[in-house]
Amino acid sequence: MSRDILNLPEISKQYADKLSKIKVCLFDVDGILTDGKIFWSGEECGFNRQFHTHDGYGLKILMRAGLKVGIITGGDSIGVKKRFEGLGVNYLYMGNEDKRASYEKVLEESGVSEEEVLYMGDEFFDLPILKRVGFSASVPNASFEVREAVDYVTRRESGNACAREVIDLLRHVQGIVPEIEY
Repeated sequence: MSRDILNLPEISKQYADKLSKIKVCLFDVDGILTDGKIFWSGEECGFNRQFHTHDGYGLKILMRAGLKVGIITGGDSIGVKKRFEGLGVNYLYMGNEDKRASYEKVLEESGVSEEEVLYMGDEFFDLPILKRVGFSASVPNASFEVREAVDYVTRRESGNACAREVIDLLRHVQGIVPEIEY
């Protein structure tokens, strides 16, 4: 039998109070849901990124459980738009590095308080939101200032299912079990 290297029950206890209140989960794209690398796909597609399927499935698990999920990214690309429209996220804000206005729109549309929001980001322009939400997370390759500002730093790096790590912590605390059809 394999052992969970994250030891979810133990880690979850530390953050249980904050995670139990979460109703909306927001994620940055570059450096969180991707490894931060972009590649040119030609004039039709422009710049693209590579996403991890574990993160995408994790987002779907949250939405099926009734939580709202959103993307707030400074980038603006066809590939990112198609990925998250395809997943059916509740909120998709792209193309502005000052993410505060998008965050305020999510608060207004969702009707939740800041303590009911989880945000995961890795860059300096994520700090204004990371410092306000109920639960904040980042990655080990984020800047020192970001790592020091957040509640939780993942063991997994950018684009390597790091969002799923946080989603699994949240799932464990809230008792969310994916529906499995046989």
